Amino acid sequence: QVRLLESGGGSVQAGDSLRLSCTPSGRIFRRNVVGWFRQSPGKERQFVAAIHWKPGSAGSPYYADSVKGRFTVSSDNANNTVYLQMDSLKPEDTAIYYCATGFVRTVTFRREYDYWGQGTQVTVSS
Repeated sequence: QVRLLESGGGSVQAGDSLRLSCTPSGRIFRRNVVGWFRQSPGKERQFVAAIHWKPGSAGSPYYADSVKGRFTVSSDNANNTVYLQMDSLKPEDTAIYYCATGFVRTVTFRREYDYWGQGTQVTVSS
């Protein structure tokens, strides 16, 4: 079973930046989107950002309103990696961040994603 491997989480101060990375452990044959979701204690997992996976070209990005203008999702097709650059972090960004992929029609619907990572903790203190 292919898994997604995330890295880059940590504890930072408000206003700082972090970059998360997501790489599959093996080859995934059928996927068109890589998404990022986050989950805080007691809350449902929510959509953060996504990018269309297009080998050889840059995919279209999508963002939740809460992170638009602060987070940037990008793909490095040569290294089979997707990044989530998080700038101007706020305490409300504190959560476990998950990357996911699959053949997705609606990027915000977590149930459409077939593969998930184990999550990486991001903690932002004020």
